[in-house]
Amino acid sequence: MSQSSARHRRRRIYPVLGAGAAAGVFIILLRSCGAESEPEPPHPTELGFPAAPQQEHPVVNEEAAGPGEVPITELVDPEWVSATADRTGIPERAVQSYGGAAAHLAQTDPDCGLGWNTLAGIGEVESHHGSYGGSSIGEDGVVQPPIIGVPLDGSEGLMEIPDTDGGELDGDEEWDRAVGPMQFIPTTWEQYAQDGNLDGETDVHQYDDAALAAAHYLCTHGEDLSTDRGWNDAVAAYNQSAEYARDVAGHAERYLSDE
Repeated sequence: MSQSSARHRRRRIYPVLGAGAAAGVFIILLRSCGAESEPEPPHPTELGFPAAPQQEHPVVNEEAAGPGEVPITELVDPEWVSATADRTGIPERAVQSYGGAAAHLAQTDPDCGLGWNTLAGIGEVESHHGSYGGSSIGEDGVVQPPIIGVPLDGSEGLMEIPDTDGGELDGDEEWDRAVGPMQFIPTTWEQYAQDGNLDGETDVHQYDDAALAAAHYLCTHGEDLSTDRGWNDAVAAYNQSAEYARDVAGHAERYLSDE
């Protein structure tokens, strides 16, 4: 979740910075306006940020056990997954992950209000749903070849983030890089990593793990993603750019069903 505006193969790179490195714009404003006598902070749209797209929730699998008891892909109805993939053009395996992560949060943090389409909007902007650079998602949810961003070395349009993990996650011992289909940097992954497929490991390149981590990250930074301020707080924590938020919102709206 970054401030980057550099282009690589005509794609805008938006790596995940994480808590502390990119605090939400509107959270900052709210905290700075805590006194009752002070005016409310500007509405997100007044600052060029979008109105929150409708949050669409997946059709759940009523026969599945609860979250944490089964892989997240089993939380969503298979027919919904297939129909949504056909309708949107998103790879079915990615839809399973987005839908499963949203279904998991709907049960564990219902006040967040996260829709699968916001996760899909981020996945489109960050990695074209795991297909950037010729990569693809396997049946096991692992994206191959791995998607690894450019070094965050302070070049034009990039933040400067010296290596934090000895290159363990991103293979770079000099600079941090964003990694995986949802583009996490090492420090954010260390804090928010999830085991979405319940294989006993957290793998930034595995779509269930990455989507569930992104869902937790968003819900941590946005109180209610059905509101303009809550949604933009969450997405601004991913990337503070209003352009980024508009891109994500546009995709999220495009993925909504007609029903």
